[in-house]
Amino acid sequence: MVILLAAILLALGSAGFFMLRRPGEDDPKGRMARALALRVALSVGLFGLVLLGWHMGWVKPGGLPTGR
Repeated sequence: MVILLAAILLALGSAGFFMLRRPGEDDPKGRMARALALRVALSVGLFGLVLLGWHMGWVKPGGLPTGR
């Protein structure tokens, strides 16, 4: 899960980098769109992994401790 989260942040950072490049340099809009599409796919995969972990009992919802 941590690796997927890091990959999501890396894809978001690369999309921001491509957004700031000049239009004449190697089609930055297309590369930005691909980086954002990859980020969405990784986010959906992470969500599915969390749901699978919850269903299998690997992750248990506990909420925040209240001090009681």
